[in-house]
Amino acid sequence: MARSIASAGEAIALPANNSPAPQGRGRSAPDLGTRRGDRVGLSVGVVLAAVALQSTLTWAARAQSFAERVAPCLACHGGEGQSSLPNVPSLGAQPAPYALIQLYLFRGRQRRVEVMNEATKDFSDDDLKTFSDFIATLPAPKPTPGEPAEQGRIERGQVLVRQHRCDFCHNPDLAGRDNVPRLAGQREDYLIKSLSEYKANTRPGYDASMADVLARVTEGEILDLAYFLARQP
Repeated sequence: MARSIASAGEAIALPANNSPAPQGRGRSAPDLGTRRGDRVGLSVGVVLAAVALQSTLTWAARAQSFAERVAPCLACHGGEGQSSLPNVPSLGAQPAPYALIQLYLFRGRQRRVEVMNEATKDFSDDDLKTFSDFIATLPAPKPTPGEPAEQGRIERGQVLVRQHRCDFCHNPDLAGRDNVPRLAGQREDYLIKSLSEYKANTRPGYDASMADVLARVTEGEILDLAYFLARQP
């Protein structure tokens, strides 16, 4: 593209009139065509410089390796697929189609989380696919070791999973599939936050199924669900 613009600039810079300059009172009249061509040529030169600078910056951004680009993501969400930060989800083994949809929603600010909106604002469609495919390759998160699980809460969580058919959409092992997320081993605090947002209808989704399901679930049941899901392998 720069070559074609440069050629145009050279053509524009040529004198508009190649005939001898008119004479008047013994002095040559100024060649207005040449001066005009010089001004246009200068303008084209400025445009070319701007285009070259922009191209350099664009290529520099593209030259950044994927490892460098994904490093900030892993710093928050965990390099091994498991987050250690409060209310920040573990991404390990999330299905690629689900991750892609979430990145798309973040990029378009349909899902509002400022740090994610900022991180994805310049993503191309290819970036969305590259990052979501990578997320799917991260190892699945493991239940956080700690005190022995309260059996009563585990049993209540199991009943709720079957009652609301979580194990149908999210798979019997709760590992998710296609555009349905993995729930097993997710951070308990993040699960409480997400389920509560769905219940309050403040978290956008690509369909209304989660809001419909959570409308019938009490706040106490959300706590038992999150407790159970976070402790599944």
